[in-house]
Amino acid sequence: MAGGERIDPWSSEQSQDYARIIKQFGLGTVNPSELPNPGMLHRRGIVFAHRDLDVVLGCIQRAEPFGVLTGLMPSGRMHLGHSMVIDQVKWFQEQGADITVTVADLEALATRGTSLKEGRKTALNEYIHNYAALGLDPDSTKVYFQSSRPAVQRLAFTLGKRTNLSEFEAIYGFSGETNLAHVQAPLIQVGDIIHPQLEDFGGLRPIVVPVGIDQDPHLRLTRGIAGKTHWFNVKPRKEGGLTVALSVQEGNQRALGIIGGKVDNSARAILFDQMAGALAPLGFADILANPKYGTLDIPGATLDDRARVRMQMLALERELGGMGLMPPCSTYHRFAVGMTGNKMSSSQPETTIFMDESIEEMEVKVKRSFSGGQPTVEEHRRLGGDCSKDVAFQYLQFFFERDDNALSEIKAEYESGRMLAGEIKQICIDRATEWLHELAERRDMWSDRLDEFLAPDAL
Repeated sequence: MAGGERIDPWSSEQSQDYARIIKQFGLGTVNPSELPNPGMLHRRGIVFAHRDLDVVLGCIQRAEPFGVLTGLMPSGRMHLGHSMVIDQVKWFQEQGADITVTVADLEALATRGTSLKEGRKTALNEYIHNYAALGLDPDSTKVYFQSSRPAVQRLAFTLGKRTNLSEFEAIYGFSGETNLAHVQAPLIQVGDIIHPQLEDFGGLRPIVVPVGIDQDPHLRLTRGIAGKTHWFNVKPRKEGGLTVALSVQEGNQRALGIIGGKVDNSARAILFDQMAGALAPLGFADILANPKYGTLDIPGATLDDRARVRMQMLALERELGGMGLMPPCSTYHRFAVGMTGNKMSSSQPETTIFMDESIEEMEVKVKRSFSGGQPTVEEHRRLGGDCSKDVAFQYLQFFFERDDNALSEIKAEYESGRMLAGEIKQICIDRATEWLHELAERRDMWSDRLDEFLAPDAL
């Protein structure tokens, strides 16, 4: 990508220059002090960026409905890196979200050659089982399979008309050599992300997608496509406030008061009465309508009102026959380093700890893990350890040590040189042992109850 870097959802090599990524792709930063009961990953800056998180926070504050969409690739074993997403999903669930979990069995078939039968088995036994053990509540969680939800595929096909190969090349780097199944996979993901807003799956409400930063291309594509469907665009007004502007497209001209290629004054007047009626519950004192030019100004509105105004307009759009799709919100977390200092990968067992890892296997991996300690004890006592490079410390930070004060004390001891590399690895082993034992116990509790998490079309 000229002037920057491209984020590739399928690459094993990912940039960790997070400040540059935030600037290049226009992300917002996460401020834990603005979150209700921030989770461990929020407090420690591991969830570091977002798109439209304020929309979701507004729903939480007003006790309004919102949902979470997350997904899993049913291939390989579930490892620690996957648990970061579930930690965030659980936090949103605790704030009132309903949860939709996509099993990307069609994508696994297209990109990894995993059969649908094998994908289902892996999804249930390897992933959903651990999701349950990690604390997701089945009462507000619904798991579905791409292959058994035709609505996702129909929506992907419909929304595919709003993009083209040039956009795919710009976002993903696709070329003439890219196979068509790989090209189709992002569109299916668009359907996955958008479809919880359909009436059959919960209705119009904000949907937030917590992901690693490598998945942002899918969110950019989805947000762009959703925006292209809008009949009403809500944007800041130069003089202050907000403006709602009509977006005349093929198929909505009559609904927006254009008949025979010209503005029909009576039809446009009815439309603007409907727009004012849709906004009435928000209680704005002044609404300035300009039917001729297709704009409606709300001088008293602020940028904080934008999401609520947009929601009212999307609801009206649906009444008029449009799709009425809210662009998805998203949060992004940092990558956890692999045991060897590189990226975690299910295909490279030495790089990670799996959910069903034996204590003995875990202990060997931690002892062999990349260290931030100095070459000799004397140097370490003098210079201290480097927590930014030390895998054992980072695993305590990302996964195993929930107590912030305890983590700070370990960090201070290690960086001062008072704690040696072998000692911090032993702390990590002890905490990981507790974590894995508890997870195994909770898996046993859920072993015969996984159907509770499945949507009706997944049974």
